[in-house]
Amino acid sequence: MVDSSQKKYAKKIFDLLGKEYPAVRPALEYSSPFQLLISTILSAQCTDERVNIVTMKLFKKYKKPEDYLKVSAKELEKDIFSTGFYRQKAKSIRNCCAQLIERHKGKVPKDFDALTKLSGVGRKTASVVAGNAFGIPAIAVDTHVKRLSNLLGLVNSSDPGKIEFRLKELLPESYWINASHWLAAHGRNICFARKPKCHDCVLADDCPSFNPQSK
Repeated sequence: MVDSSQKKYAKKIFDLLGKEYPAVRPALEYSSPFQLLISTILSAQCTDERVNIVTMKLFKKYKKPEDYLKVSAKELEKDIFSTGFYRQKAKSIRNCCAQLIERHKGKVPKDFDALTKLSGVGRKTASVVAGNAFGIPAIAVDTHVKRLSNLLGLVNSSDPGKIEFRLKELLPESYWINASHWLAAHGRNICFARKPKCHDCVLADDCPSFNPQSK
């Protein structure tokens, strides 16, 4: 159960993050729902910066789902090699593209459940695409969201699904899409895993990991 004080605390945290990072946007660079889908599949176990470097060339070569099926698996693997796990990612991308063609006329579906049924697409990827490509309220749980939501006492779990649903219980729906971006921005700029800059943190007074008396 979530009581009113927990919701009030969560809203305060994200209001502070919203003021600190008023112009948040996805770190992945894309110009269409399809490009965002491919980028997010590639981002598994890889930095967004590396993915953006790879997709700068990739999206010039592959413009639609059919293009990923016209080349050999080995050629696609070579094109995405530096993102890591390239064989599995190439397989997922090719299967995903085939499914888009077969089930959705080559278009990325807006329906969340339909997204999760695509190869290489779990709840995180579906949430990224639904939220950022289509404006459908969703919370994507990446490593930053997982780590910071626990440090801030918003959740007590390492399970992405439980974290997602807990944050959805705590926050107004209008916060959902940006919540992931705010936590990611804070993780990249202040709350580093190894050496967080707690004394420069806008959340320091309210963070139970820094100030045990805050809650």
